[in-house]
Order: sequence, then structure tokens, then C-alpha cells
Amino acid sequence: MRLLHTSDWHLGRSFHRVGLLDAQAAYFDHLLATVREHGVDAVLVAGDVYDRAVPPLAAVELFDRALHRLAEAGVPTVMISGNHDSARRLGVGAGLIGRAGIHLRTDPAGCATPVILSDAHGDVALYGLPYLEPALVRDELKAAKTGHEAVLAAAMGRVRADLAQRASGTRSVVLAHAFVAGGEPSDSERDITVGGVAAVPAGVFDGVDYVALGHLHGSQTLSERIRYSGSPLAYSFSEVAHRKTMWLVDLGPAGEITAERIDCPVPRGIARIRGTLADLLADPALERHEDSWVEATLTDPVRPDEPMTRLAGRFPHTLSLLFDPDRGVEDPLVSYARRLEGRTDQQIAEDFVAHVRGGAGPDEAERGVLSGAIDDVRVDDGVSEVAR
Repeated sequence: MRLLHTSDWHLGRSFHRVGLLDAQAAYFDHLLATVREHGVDAVLVAGDVYDRAVPPLAAVELFDRALHRLAEAGVPTVMISGNHDSARRLGVGAGLIGRAGIHLRTDPAGCATPVILSDAHGDVALYGLPYLEPALVRDELKAAKTGHEAVLAAAMGRVRADLAQRASGTRSVVLAHAFVAGGEPSDSERDITVGGVAAVPAGVFDGVDYVALGHLHGSQTLSERIRYSGSPLAYSFSEVAHRKTMWLVDLGPAGEITAERIDCPVPRGIARIRGTLADLLADPALERHEDSWVEATLTDPVRPDEPMTRLAGRFPHTLSLLFDPDRGVEDPLVSYARRLEGRTDQQIAEDFVAHVRGGAGPDEAERGVLSGAIDDVRVDDGVSEVAR
């Protein structure tokens, strides 16, 4: 049986305020083309369909069109809710939608009720484990304690119990949305840490043939049988090194796994560049990033004039501008009191100007203004002292 494993669509999300609905629509075109081209038998969507619990209407409409297209293609689809989704909202109408071959698994109580598909070698049981919020599902799953590992272990215990009652040779697939130990996170996943423990051991999933994971946005192989598909699009600059793909997984007659990555369309490259403004504007090696979404970190000791406007002249899709000035060898850990020892009022004032301007001290005219202001303060203090 051939499976297409995807996750973390995050419909409705933007990239630094740039809307991505058109790119997400293009991704669905690619997904349907992949289904047809590679003869996919089932699509697995491992959570975070939407970017938030109450998505914008345009995202809902895009999702609706995608469901219709999957149903019209006649490809069974198993989909779970993730931590960004509202499980109740996503699961509305699941029974009716299931008749069209789109199987939504959003209720933790149904985690041991599989979707059964068949091929020439027998049945394949596909179990959907939606994102399990420990405090909310512990009692439902009769978990030993509150925590991600405990509730996932309880859910997998139910899966194994159901699988043990099925015909010998039944192959098994689990969809889950979790942070599994060994996975590499990025900046764009919402933290699901509970009690200081975010990751669950991969051994929780022992006993099944394939585990289709969602939550982490980088495509990853934790073991031959446990994989993250990653998100189809980049949602933060921390994903600059990601290759966005889906997993095309072949499940053999005895549960053997072979898998290959299918590249997703890239609407625009992303790049992180760093240096002084002059260097970034002149470096020929950066020509390849001129059409990319850019995060620029400027290292100029003094903040340049109109840096964003000047950067946009070469990199028109600059979305993020950061400053990390090279401040020389001054030790930032030296206490303020120690740095003031033995210094005159004039020197302290000049140091302050240099500090707030990123290292550039006052020029001669500015020194004169500071000196005059200090003298005026002294005169005022003298008058006040006489009056007292």
C-alpha cells in the first residue's frame, strides 16, 4: 500500500505578515498531482491543518476545496487535529465526511477505532491519535499520570489492544501529533511543554509498522518506521535550511517500509544574511538572494540611516531587520559602577551618548553642547545652594 504522509499545513498562516494562501493553494495542486502521478492509495495528514483554533474564512474555504478535490480523486484520507487546531471545530461533520472517504480523527476517545483499508496483501489499520492535551484527556484515556508520555502511552495501549484482536498479518499505521525525542524543532512550532517535559520517547510507538508524525516543521527520520513529514512551506526564518517535502511511503506485505521524499513547491526562497550595510549592498555572493524573502542582521557599530529602505533597493523582499553591532572589545559584564570610577561628568555623559548610539561618541560640536549643559546644571545647583 502506498501512503502519502504530510502534516502541518497551518492554513491561514502568514510569513512575517505576507499572506500564504496562494502558496498553500499551489501546494494542494501539487499534492493532488502527486496522488495521481504516484498512484497513492491513502493520504495521511498528521495534524495542524489550521494555524489557529478559529481560522479566517479564506483558510476554511481553501480547506473545503481541498477536501472536495481529495474526495473526487477517490483517495482515502486520514486526518488528525494538531495543537493549533480546534479539535471540536475540525471534527464537525466527521461522520458524514467519512462517507466520502475523508476520515477525520479529532476525538481522543476514538483513537483505537481505525480506518481499515485493504490491498492485495490484506488489511491495513490506520489509527488516528489527535493531539492529546494531558490535562484534558488523562481521565478519558485512564493514563497513569498527567504528561505527554503518559497519555500517548495510554492511547497506544488501546491501539495495541485493538490490533491484537484483528486478523493475523494486519498491518498498522499510526498518525500522531507530538514532540518525539530525537526530533529537531524550529522557531515556528508552538511549545507543548508540560511540567518541563516536552519530548516523549520513540519507544511509545513500538509495535506498529509506520508512525506518521506531525508537529515539527522539518522533515525528519527518527527511525525507519517513525518519521516527521514537516510542513509543506516555511513559516519562519529558522527553517532556512529545511527542504520542504512529503513522504511517499510503501508499506509491504509483511510491514516492510520504503520511503522517499517528494519535494514541495517553493513560492519564494528564504535567506538569512549578516554583515555591515555596505557589505550586504555590495557583496556579489548575495546576488542569489535578491529575489528571496530576507532576514538581514546588520553589524554596523552605528545604526545606519534608513537601513530598511536601502536594503530594499537590492533585496526588495526584506521582511525582517535585526541589529547586532560589533562593539569592539568592551566587556559588557563590567559593572556600571566600576566603569564610572574616576571619570568626570563630561566623560560619563559622552560615554552615555556612545552607548545609545551603538558605540559612536559625540563629535566636537556635541561635546560643546554637553559641556554647556553640565555647566548650566552646576550654576543652577550653586544658586540653589546659596538660596538654601
